[in-house]
Amino acid sequence: MWTGGVTAFALLATGGVAYYLYQRLDGNLSTIDVAGAGGGSGFKRDQAINILVIGTDKRTGDGNSGYGDKNSPGHADTTILLHVSKDRTNATALSIPRDLITDIPKCDVKLEDGTEKTVPAESGVRFNTSLGQLDRNPGCTMATVHEMTGIPVDHFMMVDFNAVKTLSTAVGGVEVCVEQAVKDKKSGLDLPQGKSVIQGEQALAIERTRQAFGNKSDLSRIQTQQQFMGSMFRQMKSSETLTSPSKLLDLADAATKALTVDAGIGSVKKLQELGMEVAKVDPKNITFATVPVLDNPAEKIKATVVLDEAKAEPLFNIIKNDISLSEVEQQEKDAKNAAKAAQAALLKGPRAQPSDVRVDVYNGSGVRGGAQSTINWLQNSAGVLKSTNKANAPADIAKTTLEFAPNQADQARALADLMGLPATALKQGTADAGEREPMTLTLGKDFRGAGVPLTGPAKAPEGAVAADKQVCAK
Repeated sequence: MWTGGVTAFALLATGGVAYYLYQRLDGNLSTIDVAGAGGGSGFKRDQAINILVIGTDKRTGDGNSGYGDKNSPGHADTTILLHVSKDRTNATALSIPRDLITDIPKCDVKLEDGTEKTVPAESGVRFNTSLGQLDRNPGCTMATVHEMTGIPVDHFMMVDFNAVKTLSTAVGGVEVCVEQAVKDKKSGLDLPQGKSVIQGEQALAIERTRQAFGNKSDLSRIQTQQQFMGSMFRQMKSSETLTSPSKLLDLADAATKALTVDAGIGSVKKLQELGMEVAKVDPKNITFATVPVLDNPAEKIKATVVLDEAKAEPLFNIIKNDISLSEVEQQEKDAKNAAKAAQAALLKGPRAQPSDVRVDVYNGSGVRGGAQSTINWLQNSAGVLKSTNKANAPADIAKTTLEFAPNQADQARALADLMGLPATALKQGTADAGEREPMTLTLGKDFRGAGVPLTGPAKAPEGAVAADKQVCAK
């Protein structure tokens, strides 16, 4: 359902909407004032942009009451954090599972009658209750995402069921692909094997279905939604759409009617300015990813998930540090070759097992909690159990260093492999160390977050898909 938000400003960025139509389209938009809710300060042309796109399951609009739960105030049913890089060469669309157990901070909201209310914080609840429930508005969802990830959120865009139906129809249909024929009675999805062009109710059905694909979970539904969004984005960028004034107008009208946005982007002119920035990103460099999660260990019958902190923290750090998940293949190859050449001499030889690596970690990076987050990653994700947090170094340093003795070289090589340390970071002493003596790792200002390599391009998480690739749903 988040299709509506991205389509709105991607469309307006084409310049196909005449000035005299702005007033009409402005009248379609709904706005909510959520100033400062997500820790951002509004988008700027020379900075990275973080936009929270929310699909609510509130049953408003023609034909939607029949989906059940018609009187519900809605939830954050589909939520994606769209990060657009500072240089506009790439973007990451990070899906947040609705059934993720998390903490929701307290938030201030303005009710429809104009009164103000402070909604108290809640711990250990589903992420989707950050919207709608207890009168929470999108500002509460922005604050929840900011607290969970540490990533500041500049703006939000919210759409309902009608967005998918009207936009898929206005664009002339969206091509989808399924490996096997699908007939899901619950969502109404009915597709033959292979490729189909769908719109309206069938487009909504493929975004709502849980039963048709994968393991029938919300995580499988997220994959299907990402595939649909990639196809919609490709259709939006096609010459067939961009050269049709009538299709552009229909899309602009449908998109703005479907949208609720924050006051900071609450006009077509502001959306167009934002869209011009987003439109600079080539679809092949837009990567879809999902917040890493694990089954909730507190449940016998699995219904919810919890954050996989060992994998999620590096991913959040990658986004916070504006690192691309869609590096060009040649760039990655060149970086690998350069790193191999530089490390060849120092790193030639046997490697210790991660469980045999002993290391003390000092924080000289200036990043608060850098040593502890590194220890968490080393122990929980890399298997380096004999690692110890030694807190702050005597002073911050420019470059990360690993000091080790000659008889610890196998341990140093293993840690360098795990952390992506450059050859210049390795400082070998002259005297051998004692049997249980640890190496010393001091994080420098080049530290970009636990699990983020210091050399080479960042790796996309498992399952990440570029927007220009069509994938058949399984």
